[in-house]
Amino acid sequence: MSTHKIKFSSQNNPEFIKELRKNINEYFNQHNLSKYGNTGLVFKILFMIALYITPYLLMVTGVTTSFPLILLSWVVMGTGMAGIGMVLMHDANHGTCSKNQQVNRWLGKSLYFLGGFPPTWRHQHNTMHHGFTNIDGQDEDIAPVGILRFSPHQPIHRIQKFQQWYAWFFYGLMTLSWVTAKDFKQLSRYKKDGISLGSNRSYRYLLADLIIAKVLYYTVFLAIPMIVLPVAWYWTILFFLIMHFTSGFILTIIFQTAHVMPDSEYPLPDEEGNVENNWAIHQLLTTSDYAPDSRIFSWLIGGLNFQVEHHLFPNISHVHYKKISGLVKEAAEKYNIPYHVQPTFYQALHNHFKMLKMLGNQTNPSFTVEDIPSERKISVQPAVTT
Repeated sequence: MSTHKIKFSSQNNPEFIKELRKNINEYFNQHNLSKYGNTGLVFKILFMIALYITPYLLMVTGVTTSFPLILLSWVVMGTGMAGIGMVLMHDANHGTCSKNQQVNRWLGKSLYFLGGFPPTWRHQHNTMHHGFTNIDGQDEDIAPVGILRFSPHQPIHRIQKFQQWYAWFFYGLMTLSWVTAKDFKQLSRYKKDGISLGSNRSYRYLLADLIIAKVLYYTVFLAIPMIVLPVAWYWTILFFLIMHFTSGFILTIIFQTAHVMPDSEYPLPDEEGNVENNWAIHQLLTTSDYAPDSRIFSWLIGGLNFQVEHHLFPNISHVHYKKISGLVKEAAEKYNIPYHVQPTFYQALHNHFKMLKMLGNQTNPSFTVEDIPSERKISVQPAVTT
């Protein structure tokens, strides 16, 4: 199904988002605040960049030479890599780091230094994930490799009965997928589907850009360390994989615990492409917050524990999500719309584990939502098993 056929309802509680936007605008006006990043964001960005670059420089300049410290350096780099993704790259590619969109475009290119490709990432994340959250066939974030099942509308396989145990390993492969095949596959698929990536650049230009970016990335973060580090080349390759596993694992558990949850809904459009709810309510039904009171945790992950606020207001920097979350919750309660939130990140992980188990054990083709315990209900029918 092509994206232009999907239409959200304009009839179901349209006052909710109108009133909420009015309240949010009043909040920023009353406090004389910009919706973009602040000096605190600048410090956070510099911290994450240092976490990523400093261990690398210490290794390649010969300051760090012992095997354990080199291993630790790659792990720290993986943590910094995830931090840059959450704190800098994510906000920049949403255009919220700075009022100056040219600055945002340049900051968004930080994804190149993480091994990714900004044009394809923006389409997958900004357009598909935010536009069609948890809609099977549209949201690529719930379309992992076949060994995993993130939607009850997807075919089920016997191996998935155990996915709640093995999924965590595959989570660690996410950014490794970026630097190998995924970007090339996405670019090719988007070309075939006639999808514009938001620029006038040709497919050949984008492909050349992608190839050059990958060559430079592998040169800096793999070839040079293999040459200069005082360890065998195969250890450097292993450390490179460990860095990506660390980054991929962190990023995936942060994002998947916001959407693949027992209280998440997985709406499907009808034959005409109509979705039951309006876009704003759809975001609330498919998204969950977690650990709202953990300031340090929220600081480290770029406010992505406030995913409801982010999905409703992706044009606002994450530094403001904690403050506006109360307004979102208040409006949701007023209009009797679910506002999903897990008290701690541990609880979010636990519930994500339960959801993976539930999705992997739907072996009965006649399975219905009435078969799900009330605390896990989702308003969908699963796909016929295979």
